[in-house]
Amino acid sequence: MEQEKIVSILLRIGVAFAFIYPAVAGFFTPYSWVGFFPLFMLNLVPGTILLPIFGLFEILLATLILFTKRPFYPAVIAALVLLLILILDFKTMDIIFRDVSILLMAAVLAVISRHY
Repeated sequence: MEQEKIVSILLRIGVAFAFIYPAVAGFFTPYSWVGFFPLFMLNLVPGTILLPIFGLFEILLATLILFTKRPFYPAVIAALVLLLILILDFKTMDIIFRDVSILLMAAVLAVISRHY
């Protein structure tokens, strides 16, 4: 039981960090991050609006992953967000390949937090 708790904590920190870092960095250097959005999204919503909204969403999601008693739903949402990133931005796989690992970490977190 103690090992499962340690695994859960490590997964929470790892997945949350993957959402907090780009969100915070996007507030400080938006031009370095806005280019990761697919063009069709930037055609719908200007990057100056889309980036901060998505950044706040990422921070909220990371906070829920870290501090909620049962991170099942936030972990599922995180996995789905990462899956969408991979699908919508597949052409940049040389950069976003790490998201596959983070997606799998979020999926494992969802699986192990499903019953407690």
